[in-house]
Formats: sequence, structure tokens, C-alpha cells
Amino acid sequence: MRVRNFLGSVAFSALVFGAAFGVATPVHAQTQALEQLPSVADLAERLLPAVVEISIQSKSPNDTSPQMQLPEIPENSPFREFFDEFLKKRQGQGQTPDQPPQDRSVSSMGSGFVIDATGLIVTNNHVVEGATNIEVHFQDQTILKAELVGRDPKTDLAVIRVKSDKQLPTVSFGDSDGLRIGEWVMAIGNPFGLGGSVSLGIVSARNRDINAGPYDDFIQTDAAINKGNSGGPLFGLNGEVVGINTAIFSPTGGSVGIGFAVPSNTAKNVIAQLVKYGETRRGWFGVKIQSVTDDIAESMAMGKARGALIADVTKTGPAEKSGIEPGDVVIEFNGKPINEMRDLPRIVADTEIGAKVPVKVFRKGKEISLIAEVGRLEDGEKVVAQQDKDSNAIPAPAVATVLGMTVSSMTDELRKKFTIDAEIKGAVVTEVTPDSAAADKRLEPGDVITEAGEKAVTGAADISTSVEEAEKAGKNSVLLLVSKGGKKAEMRFIALKLKK
Repeated sequence: MRVRNFLGSVAFSALVFGAAFGVATPVHAQTQALEQLPSVADLAERLLPAVVEISIQSKSPNDTSPQMQLPEIPENSPFREFFDEFLKKRQGQGQTPDQPPQDRSVSSMGSGFVIDATGLIVTNNHVVEGATNIEVHFQDQTILKAELVGRDPKTDLAVIRVKSDKQLPTVSFGDSDGLRIGEWVMAIGNPFGLGGSVSLGIVSARNRDINAGPYDDFIQTDAAINKGNSGGPLFGLNGEVVGINTAIFSPTGGSVGIGFAVPSNTAKNVIAQLVKYGETRRGWFGVKIQSVTDDIAESMAMGKARGALIADVTKTGPAEKSGIEPGDVVIEFNGKPINEMRDLPRIVADTEIGAKVPVKVFRKGKEISLIAEVGRLEDGEKVVAQQDKDSNAIPAPAVATVLGMTVSSMTDELRKKFTIDAEIKGAVVTEVTPDSAAADKRLEPGDVITEAGEKAVTGAADISTSVEEAEKAGKNSVLLLVSKGGKKAEMRFIALKLKK
């Protein structure tokens, strides 16, 4: 009653203050505005039974800190009594003073939702990762033990299973592609251990890339999502799951109105694979890619920047077998346009393994159509790991100065000095002039130029030749393929301006 009266006093004071300045809002106008807001009471009542709390037990690693040395305590010391009590507690826990600490059990909580009446539950990978014991708490106070069916770190999704004597309440997936910015959505979960919490908000944005993984395509919402909401459902107002809450942006650890959910259309295929196989089976193309910037598009005379630029091709992989080359820009895969770099990994991942699909690339001013047979990502990752151990021959030494940088053909001394990966071939940047074209693109000593003007670099002289050819052709820039820091995993294209 005190709170209600206080709020009433505040509201009255605000109204009087506004009236004094001629801006009072009539009560009936406020009522009409409130009546326009959606009521989710019936919807929440129907959906709450299918949303669960997930309680996790996991082991923390042994304490690796130095072993504690216990001091000698004289018999007549006033602290002797406390010291003896300390020893009793340690011995009562089965641990003597000279033994290292034992593994401790750590508890954590998350959310999930039932998708099958026989007991299949969806949650986040990070909720159940490393769990030694999983318990699921239902709205009717039922508690059931769960087992892990499968999990996928790349999309942060997991499936667990419980066994029940009765049919469990379920929810179903909707079409996340149909979501519009500004549309109402509702989150239900277990924030801070407060199970069965409902929050309402809107879709703030779509297709968010938060650098959480290779398939980022998050729904952003201002519905309150906090710690413990992880793995819980994000519902449309038709009662279908349109997202799985997985992350928040927050400097405080609490909701500041920026939460992220995995779209249901991304989750459905992953969950189906986890249920069927206990693991994911994604498509694999065998390339390393980067974005096509405006200056790269200009240097390649391809007009509008679009597609995924091939920075490297895995040997014996699907892309190499299909004829894909570094420097190609994939603009269409399996009939689907590649508008930006991050479209390609998602489309390839969702393509059937073994399928032969059309691929359209932009190469040296022309569009070329190829056919690629999609491999399996999990197998491809093993191939790449093995190839990373291979080494190649080193070209003869030479030095050139061009566009504000000094480059030298690879030598054993340079490879050792800059810790360049064994398989990287090309010319090493050894010096960069401040305020030069090379400095503008943040080239640094230790970077390795492996291609120049869409041609392989075997020595420093090749870079000078490519620059001269670009100048004669009237181009404004020359395209370089650079291994940053000499690392195989850091290949990228750079369009270097010919005139500063």
C-alpha cells in the first residue's frame, strides 16, 4: 500500500507540475494509450509450462597455486586454538595439511524449452558445456535428470533429453526470416535463478554480427535478457519460437536493452542434426575469405563491392577441385547471391554434403560459372590442420623498394627473424616509410606479400613488375595478397594506392 500510494503521489505531482505549464495529459488519453499496448497474459500462461530451468553441476579444475606452507605455531600462542580448529576442518573434509586441494563442484543455471513431448529440450552450448550433472526444473515443480544429446559450439546450441512418465508440454519453431524490426517479441527464462520470468520487447535489429562465431546472424532485442536467460526462447506473439537467447551486451552484467538470440531458421537445421547424429554435419568449401571493400572492388574493376573474396584455397579441397583461385570473388553459391562475405559460410554450411552445386565467381573482369562438390566441414578441418604442418621451398633472395616499403625475397634468416609460417611463400616487408601508401594500409615489417596484381609472388622483383603493369594500365591501385605477420591464418587482400 505504501508503494502504491507513493507512486500515486508521484503521478499526481507530475500532473500538477505539467498543468502549471499548460501541458497536462487528460486521464482518458493516457488510458487509450495503455489500451493500445499488447497483452501477453494469455500467451504467457500457455507457453510457460514448456520453458524450463536448467541446473548444472560441473567440476572446477584442481587449484594449481603453490602448495600452502603451514607455519609452526607454539603451544602457548593465543592463535593455537584457531589453528587447531582449521586443521580439524581440513581433515574432516578428507584433506590433510600437506595435500593439494581436491576438485570442487561448481553450480550454474540456464534456461531451455521443450520441443518434443518425449523429452527433447533445446538450450545453449555454453549452459551445458562441461556438465557432469544436468537437472531440469519444470513449472509444476517436477525435477528430472537430463542427458546430453549433442552440442554445437559454433552456433552455441545444444540439445538435452529427459525421461518422463507423461507427455510434456511443448513449443514449436516459427519463421525468423519473417521478423520485422519493431515487431513485438517475448522472452521467457530463468534470469538470476528467478524461474518463469517473462519480459516483453521488440526486435531492435536483425542480422547482427557480434563476432561470436562463423555463422553470426543474431536477432537483437530490447526484451530484458539477463544472466540465466541463456538458452531460453524468444517468442513471436503467435506463440512460436523465433530465437534462442544466447548473449547480452552489458557493462554491468544486467540487461541494458541489448540482447541477442540465434534465429530459429538457423537453429532448426542444427538441432535436427544434433538429434539425429549427436553432432553437426555442415557443408565445406575449403577457402579462406575476406570482405570486398570499395577500394578492392575498384582495383578489380568489378563495380559495386559485393561477394566474398577468396584469400586462400585449401589444397585438395572442394574449391580447388572446382577451379576456384585466390583472388576470385564468389558472388553466387548454389543459386543464392553472396551480398557480403559472411553470407558464404552460412550458405555453404546449410548445403547438403556431397551435393554438386553451381558457383559463380568474378575473376579478372569477368563472371565465371563453376561446379563444386560440397565436402563435410568436420573432415575439412582435419585436412587443414594436417596441411598446416607442411613446408615449401624458399625462393632466392632479392630486394626492392616500392610504394613506401622495402621488400625482400624470402630467406631462412627472414623467416626465423619474423617467425613466418613454413608454408608461406613470397616477399617479406622489411621496412615501411611513415605517411606512405603502405603505411596507410598498415603494412608492417614481417608481413609477407604472396600475390601482387593477381599473380603469385616468387620474389621481390615480382612486386615491382606488378606495380609497373598497373600504372601502365591506368589503374589507381594494385591488389596485394598479404599474410599478416607471416601467418597462414591471417591472409587478406589489400588494395594499395599507386599515388599517395
